[in-house]
Amino acid sequence: MNVFEEDLDSIAGVIADLGFAKKTFFITGATGLVGAILVKALCRANEKYDLDNHVIAQLRNPDKGGRVFTGYTGMAYCVGDIRNPIRWDGAVDYIIHTASETKSKNMVEHPVETLWTTLSGSKNVLDFAKAKHAAKVVYLSSMEAFGSVDFDGRAAESMLGAIDLTKPRSCYPESKRMAENMCACYHAEYGVPVAIVRLAQTFGAGVPADDTRVFAQFARSAMQDEDIVLHTQGTSWGNYVYTADAAAAIFTVLKKGSDGQCYTVANESTSMKIRDMAQLVASEIANGKIHVVVDIPEGTNFGYAADTKLRLDASKMRGLGWMPQVGLAEMYRRMMKAWGKN
Repeated sequence: MNVFEEDLDSIAGVIADLGFAKKTFFITGATGLVGAILVKALCRANEKYDLDNHVIAQLRNPDKGGRVFTGYTGMAYCVGDIRNPIRWDGAVDYIIHTASETKSKNMVEHPVETLWTTLSGSKNVLDFAKAKHAAKVVYLSSMEAFGSVDFDGRAAESMLGAIDLTKPRSCYPESKRMAENMCACYHAEYGVPVAIVRLAQTFGAGVPADDTRVFAQFARSAMQDEDIVLHTQGTSWGNYVYTADAAAAIFTVLKKGSDGQCYTVANESTSMKIRDMAQLVASEIANGKIHVVVDIPEGTNFGYAADTKLRLDASKMRGLGWMPQVGLAEMYRRMMKAWGKN
């Protein structure tokens, strides 16, 4: 059994332990990293524990869905763009909204589209939940909603920093923050039972080998025995969580989270500066065979988020009984093993 299959079994056990059975789950962004893992874990839980849950995968491209979900049963597709109203006949019990732009390059080059994908998509999901009288909705936000936090110590959910509204790249964190408020408004005015999961950067088994984000670039450098090249000084802090741990947290909030509340999902032991993470990969993952090099070309915009001292506090999430299981070095090892590294 490969590491990804092991992870699916682990998440399936969480689903069974939480008592999800004979329910209908609607997952938006189903072919994205987190959405696909949730769909596959629900299907695996049905196979292993005979839970008889029904899974609806909302996606834009059914051909891609066929490739992503080959071999998985007990699911159906709802084909449509999240920016349009959702059309689906029949009852829905649980909704998990994962559809979102995730590529920094697109946030810089298409800030208007990024902003409206978040806002219109969230409104469509909440309207759908209201119409279907859903038992629970989980909205996946981002740690970028915290903004630029500049203080020592760990940030709880209410400790928000500034977002520079003159920067087009701010379309992502500001729209995520607005969508969180939209959830609070729909809960207050219409009684929609929605909770928010504010995810740290999520990676591990399940991430495609051609992912362009920094953690994936570091991993490929280690696999190819090439130096890690930083295009910043690497002084910004990062916070991370393993893919399977994130999925377990989402299902935990779906079952135990309070309506209208936000929960930070992060492995607190992973909080570190980007440069320190690069050094960890060079020394522990590549066994010292590679080095960390800083090369900042003039006039190049890589679309990185603004530097921050943010270190996340996940105690509210841990209060629901969730605990992350996989640390940063093991996150890299399991992701690279899933990519085929022996």
